[in-house]
Amino acid sequence: MLPELGQFALILALLLAVVQCVLPIVGAHTGNRALIAVARPAVAGQTVFVILAFAILTYAFASQDFSVAYVAQNSNSLLPWFYRFSAVWGAHEGSLLLWILILALWSVAVAAFSHRLPDDFMARVLGVLGFISIGFLLFTLLTSNPFARALPVPADGIDLNPMLQDPGLIMHPPMLYLGYVGFSVAFAFAIAALLGGQLDVRWVRWSRPWTNVAWGFLTLGIALGSWWAYYTLGWGGWWFWDPVENASFMPWLVGTALIHSQAVTEKRGSFRAWTLLLAIFAFSLSLLGTFLVRSGVLTSVHAFATDPERGVFILAFLAVVVGGSLLIYALRAPKVAGGEPFRAVSRETALLINNLMFACAAAMVLLGTLYPIIGDAFSLGRISVGPPYFAFMFIMLMIPVALLLPFGPFLHWRSANPGKALRALLPALLTALVAAALAWLLVGGLPLKAVAGTAASLWIGIGILLFAVSRWRKAPPGRRYTPEMLGMICAHFGVALFIAGVMIVESTSIERDVRMAPEQTIEIGSLAFRFDGVHEAQGPNYVAEQGVITVFEGGREVAVLHPQKRQYTRNAQVQTEAALRPSLLRDVYVALGEPVGDDGAWAVRVYIKPFVRWIWIGALFMMLGGFLAAADRRFRVIAGMRDSSRDPRSATPESGSSAVPNPQSPIPNPGT
Repeated sequence: MLPELGQFALILALLLAVVQCVLPIVGAHTGNRALIAVARPAVAGQTVFVILAFAILTYAFASQDFSVAYVAQNSNSLLPWFYRFSAVWGAHEGSLLLWILILALWSVAVAAFSHRLPDDFMARVLGVLGFISIGFLLFTLLTSNPFARALPVPADGIDLNPMLQDPGLIMHPPMLYLGYVGFSVAFAFAIAALLGGQLDVRWVRWSRPWTNVAWGFLTLGIALGSWWAYYTLGWGGWWFWDPVENASFMPWLVGTALIHSQAVTEKRGSFRAWTLLLAIFAFSLSLLGTFLVRSGVLTSVHAFATDPERGVFILAFLAVVVGGSLLIYALRAPKVAGGEPFRAVSRETALLINNLMFACAAAMVLLGTLYPIIGDAFSLGRISVGPPYFAFMFIMLMIPVALLLPFGPFLHWRSANPGKALRALLPALLTALVAAALAWLLVGGLPLKAVAGTAASLWIGIGILLFAVSRWRKAPPGRRYTPEMLGMICAHFGVALFIAGVMIVESTSIERDVRMAPEQTIEIGSLAFRFDGVHEAQGPNYVAEQGVITVFEGGREVAVLHPQKRQYTRNAQVQTEAALRPSLLRDVYVALGEPVGDDGAWAVRVYIKPFVRWIWIGALFMMLGGFLAAADRRFRVIAGMRDSSRDPRSATPESGSSAVPNPQSPIPNPGT
């Protein structure tokens, strides 16, 4: 009866979510302290029952309980134990339960670490999180029950999708969901501030660490997904602008704008409307991503489900969340305006341009992703929008960001001297231009994109290092680097690495489809590849044709690669497993195609990917930057808080910023 107990636990979690949503918000509105006090126990109780349900489903996979339909569809007796664990979230029902679990964990974390915040405000925050839990628990119980029985009970299960039998699946969805769902906390803080009319900067300061952590997890989740697709799908690419990839990228873009906007609002009191709307849209786009993944309206290799009934439910919930949030915002709009004025050349202006570019990029990706649906709805034909559109438009929108990014830390709040900032950045500018010119002149046939990528990477990377050195030399020892500033330096340096990796690999990678017979050697670039034949390899639940390819450089053996063509025992599906020789400067990547002719020859696809690892290393630096910024002590200093944007006396060494910067000060203000 364990599956029934799991379903009952979800029902109890739903009832507690209703209590968590309704009673604390009513209590905060009426000033009833007893109702306000219900919030935290309701969160704890809901989390206990959600954990119980998730543990029961996990046990069903571990014990191979094929009487549960979800287990029978996504596991079998030959599946290795570690993939049985990750199979819990390998399809729609289980991944939705993982979403609910992570939402419950975020909620209990907010409840546990926010005791110093006002009780009425926290009651509204937890009430909003309870409302979100109601939506997803109802969705699960009504349309996506993971504990439904399979009758008659099959003797064995079907199997987990072969593409998902990979270590990447163990890590990618939980990290992605921690980011997706984490934006619900920023959303809840924004709606709580609107409901209570508390539209000063305090709610922004309270929500900033949660937003930064969520953004860091989403960055990691997207990077892991890109890495998984790169080595698992056998196509050698790191990003294809697939609809589901875009579904995770849009919240990241808006979230990036949000964390910068929150910094301005908290420190200067400006961008209040921006911050509220970005918090709403970051989570709304997370919900939209859920709809795209589970509705079947768009085709993707990453999609979880194609059930229109499920899609309608999510679409209705999305309409309620977005429509209700914007209605509350409209009612409170007169109180939103405010903030310190600033001049055209200032840090505020630079961050405003940053917000505009990232918001426009998110809108561009949204339009391209939904265009097939729009075209179909208006009988324009089902036209798909491909990578050329996305890549070109995204680069155009990010050029101003790349040009302005090194200036940001050197600009003062309110008013800045652009000449002074440019003089400080002159070494970065000269280094970038000289390096680009040398690369163009000395490396024959180097594409312009690679030259531009090298220059942009050096401009940003050296620029942020110059700021770090300047702080070390000129700032007092106790104020050199706050965690928030270290996070900014780390994240911006990650952007530099990311740009270098993207622009170089996209313009200089080599791809060849070749026919290789045993003992045949071919030369590609500076490498020689010798095909040593194919032999059979036995896996735990598959049989593989495993190739042996020896790689030479300058006559010296540098790698022996073993690409596979796997056929899974239970469902006879065939899966390509590429082989790689990774390094910091270059990946060598080979994948087996099909047998060609009767002489033992095979079709082989060979890729040489310069600097591709820098893409994921850059993403890791960005993730680390988000986590470091969230660790700043001043986010936890609540008592006696005043609006630091309006009272210069409230600026402390821990805050890492001066409320009213001195234009003559030799110390650059900390970055945001």
